[in-house]
Amino acid sequence: MNVRRSATALAALAALAALCTAAAPAAFADASPSPKPSGPALPKGLYGTKDPRFDGVWRQSLALLAQDAVGVTPAKSAIDWLAGQQCEDGGFAGYRADPAKACDPEKGEFTDATAAAVQALAAVGGRSSAVGKGVAWLKKHQNDDGGWGMNPGGPSDANSTSAAVGAFAATGTDPKGVKSAKGGKTPYDLLLGLQLGCDAKKGERGAFAYTADKGGAGAAANDLATAAAALATQGKGFVFEPAGKDDGKAPEPLDCGASKGGAKDGGKAAGGEPAGVAEAGQAAAAYLADTMAEHGRHLPSSMPGAKDQPDFGGTADAIIALAAGEHSATAAKPLQWLQSEKNGALAWAKGDPGALGKLVLAAHAAGADPRSFGGVDLVQRLNATGPKPESVSASGSQADAGKDADGEKKDDDKGGVGGVWWTVGVFMVAGIGIGFLLSGRKKQQL
Repeated sequence: MNVRRSATALAALAALAALCTAAAPAAFADASPSPKPSGPALPKGLYGTKDPRFDGVWRQSLALLAQDAVGVTPAKSAIDWLAGQQCEDGGFAGYRADPAKACDPEKGEFTDATAAAVQALAAVGGRSSAVGKGVAWLKKHQNDDGGWGMNPGGPSDANSTSAAVGAFAATGTDPKGVKSAKGGKTPYDLLLGLQLGCDAKKGERGAFAYTADKGGAGAAANDLATAAAALATQGKGFVFEPAGKDDGKAPEPLDCGASKGGAKDGGKAAGGEPAGVAEAGQAAAAYLADTMAEHGRHLPSSMPGAKDQPDFGGTADAIIALAAGEHSATAAKPLQWLQSEKNGALAWAKGDPGALGKLVLAAHAAGADPRSFGGVDLVQRLNATGPKPESVSASGSQADAGKDADGEKKDDDKGGVGGVWWTVGVFMVAGIGIGFLLSGRKKQQL
């Protein structure tokens, strides 16, 4: 069965969802981006063929992380390109058309891009100097409240702070020990203050707001911020060792019972102390699981104009967060949903290294096989978006045998047993049941 299907109806969604899924936000680009590159003008080693001005570092980082997670050794040129994007002070912009041109340390560098690049370069190895400079940049730009904003000195938000936590975790630094120079606040001090407590609406308890409420209208639950914070409160980044099968127990929701010492309010216990980080992560995971169950096993898009449409990247993030909290059984249903051809995730991700990377990371985190994802080999599709990898694991080589350029099984036999009709049957079953920033985040709260 050919799993490639038209996704015209989802094209607008893919563009809108790009900033919160595979791509970095528009604010990640250089202040004066170069004209849109095309064809041979694309930088050597870069993954993807679309204009990289807004998401070059982000999509490259996700691609390298996903490849490394499944035993693929990326091409040296791909690693060199990412490392070459680093600014002199250790930070990363969204994309630098001319790496020889100095970065703008106040407007041209971004927490999310830096954190993602640090994770990727740490994963592939051999870039300790670049990783060290990136970590130092993050520490230098920590806000007094313990968090990070999208730009240096910007208001702290859940997504950027969670990205920084992931970078520290990936480099062996305990995020709890990363404290602001003034006040000694940690990233978790900021995150716990953004979690909605028992004074929130019942369906929003345990969720995280994107940033602190400064207008008096009350903090709003944000699904993408919640998925990011749920991962960060586990002290993990995009890639971690899958826990395997769990006992199937659902994550614990926020405990608002008086028998437990009083209701929690905005991440604070009755006595005024911050709620435990582990409990906060469980409550966030419970919110994500409930929200996905209510919307047909996925997170809905809350982007302007994306009415009643799924957020594929956000759903992948939620799966990664659930798996990080050892709730792979709970993550299995949304993962199955992503694998179903009729839901459009495969069409959304096709040819996009950042989106493919997210799907690979989600499958890997939940203990599934990204080489058999709804009848598609995601790893081969990802590899095909960039320079040829240095090496592929044995399982990857075997899985690639008999696949076409899109990672789909070739029709070697046109009729007999084991041929096209047998393949149709297998893929039908697989499609039914086989079974991981920014400027747009503020818009989601409107």
